[in-house]
Amino acid sequence: MSVRKKFRAIMSGKKLVLMPGCYDALSARVIEAEGFEAVVAGGYAAVGSLLAQPDMGQSNMRDYADHYGRVCAAVNVPVYVDADTGFGGVNNVRQMVRAFEDAGVAGLFLSDQVFPNRCGYLPGKQVITTEQMLAKVKAALDARRDGDLFIAARTDAAGVTSMEDAFERCQLFMEAGADMAKPMGVDTIAEIKRAMREIPGPHMATLSQAAGPKARSLEELDAAGVVAATFPSLPLFAAALGVRNAVRTLKEKNSLSACTDQVLTLEEYYDLVGLKPMLAREEAYDKAAAALTRKRAAE
Repeated sequence: MSVRKKFRAIMSGKKLVLMPGCYDALSARVIEAEGFEAVVAGGYAAVGSLLAQPDMGQSNMRDYADHYGRVCAAVNVPVYVDADTGFGGVNNVRQMVRAFEDAGVAGLFLSDQVFPNRCGYLPGKQVITTEQMLAKVKAALDARRDGDLFIAARTDAAGVTSMEDAFERCQLFMEAGADMAKPMGVDTIAEIKRAMREIPGPHMATLSQAAGPKARSLEELDAAGVVAATFPSLPLFAAALGVRNAVRTLKEKNSLSACTDQVLTLEEYYDLVGLKPMLAREEAYDKAAAALTRKRAAE
């Protein structure tokens, strides 16, 4: 089964699936190795890891396509990604879908913010008109070559205009053919239950460090019928803390041995990055090449 079919199966399922958010290929590999069924790759984590900056829309489509391509190549599970605003008008959206599809993503979500997009939990957001967003959604759907590519439309209207506007936009996104419509900022259990009543299709909850503490639990989300919960910034924040703690220990103790319990062992790291299979592949090709030259010499 392709990763896109796997992702569609997740989104049409009946259980809550947890999707941590990677910030690069290595973190995606860690997530997969720990048994998660899918990985999220968002703009917040990408901008943080690539630029060491907050997500204010500084990156571009090609940077994201390259970044997502590396992530997808590192794992065998579905990767669901952030497409920001589509990086322009309908022609830009079409180009983005083709590039992300080539990168290997299983699904993507498109936002109705004005360009440049910023993290949905940061102040200062603005949204385009409903009609402009519907045109982008249609362009995205028409651009995909693999019908299994999951295309979601997200609105930030709840934090800009009103909750009612956000719900109406989502209903129209679904009428336009989107696979999922998500009202950003709808985070409480009561709001989520309302969204699930009024917006067709699956619901994906976002549990981001950027959102701050929210009164909800995974058990409540599961009981409400939410099919997926993403943790887009958890690994990024964990990695930053881990690096800070390790180098702080090195600085304070002036000793590498003091950091031993804060890092992977060499064996664990090589197992994670697949050193043994790469060495075995080298040896197999070398043996095959040597056998071929011996055969030719004997003729």
